[in-house]
Amino acid sequence: MTLSGTLLVKKLVIVSSDSTAAFKETEQKLISELKAGGVSAQDIGMSSVASFSPISVAVESTTLYITLGVKATEALAKTNANVLSVLIPRSSFERILSRTERKPSRSFSAIYLDQSLSRQLALIRLALPQAKRIGVLWGADSWAKAPALRTAAAAQGFMLAEAGLSDPQNMFAELQQVLNDCDVFLAVADPNVFNSNTIQNLLLTTFRARVPVVAFSPAYVQAGALLALHASPQHIGAQAAAVALQALSGKGMPEHPLESNDFEVSINAHVARSLNLSLDAKALRAEVRRWEGLP
Repeated sequence: MTLSGTLLVKKLVIVSSDSTAAFKETEQKLISELKAGGVSAQDIGMSSVASFSPISVAVESTTLYITLGVKATEALAKTNANVLSVLIPRSSFERILSRTERKPSRSFSAIYLDQSLSRQLALIRLALPQAKRIGVLWGADSWAKAPALRTAAAAQGFMLAEAGLSDPQNMFAELQQVLNDCDVFLAVADPNVFNSNTIQNLLLTTFRARVPVVAFSPAYVQAGALLALHASPQHIGAQAAAVALQALSGKGMPEHPLESNDFEVSINAHVARSLNLSLDAKALRAEVRRWEGLP
C-alpha cells in the first residue's frame, strides 16, 4: 500500500469543505463505492474543515485524506499528508500548489472539477453547429488556460473573441465587447468573473444579446445559461473511490491530476425555446461520448 517512498496507507479520511447537497451526495457515493470495493467502515473516517486539526495530520502518515472542495484542500496542503483532492477547479488546485511547497505527485493529486476544453468545444459544435466564434471572458485565475483553448478551438474549426478582465468594475463593458463579436459564450470557471455577485447580471446581459451561454455548472443553467457540461456528484464520488482503491491496493495515485472521466449535459428549456433551439440533453451526452470514443 505504498503511495510514494516509504509511505504506507492503511485508512482513509474524507475531509469536506461544505455540507451542501453536492458535497453530501459526493461523500455518500464515495463511501458507498469504497465499501463495495472491500474497504471496511472502520477504515473510513470523516471530518469537516471546521473540526479538522492539521496538527494530527503530521503523525498520520498512513492515512490517505480525500478532500472535498477548495477549503479542505487548502488545509491539508499545509501538511505532509497524502491527499486526493476532488470537487476542485484546476485553477484553484494550481493556486494552492503555488502557495505551498506541495507538488503534484503520487501522494498529492486531484480529480479536477473542470471538464476538458476539447469536450466543451465538442458540445458546442454538436449543439450549435452554426456557431463559428466563441466568446470568452478571462479572469486572473483562468488566464493561464487561454493558450490551450486557442489551440483546441483551432483544432475544431472555431475562432475566439476574447477579453481579459483586469478590473471588475469594467466587467460588463468587456463582456459587451465580446458579445458583439461571438455566436456563443463559453463560461470558464473563474471566481473573479463568475460568482454570486455577477452571475445574474451576466446571464441577463447575454440573454438580451441573444448569445447562448455554455457553462460549467447545472446551477448556471437554472440561472439562465443555455447549456452546461458538468460531472455529477455520483460521477465524482465513483471516480474518487476508484483512485482511492487503487492507492490502497499498493499501486499509488496517478502522478498527475486527472480530469473527470464522465459527465452530464444540462439544458435550460426556456432559454432554448427563446433561441428557437430544440436540444436533447441525453442525445447530446451520447454524441459527445461517441465523439470521444467512449461506450
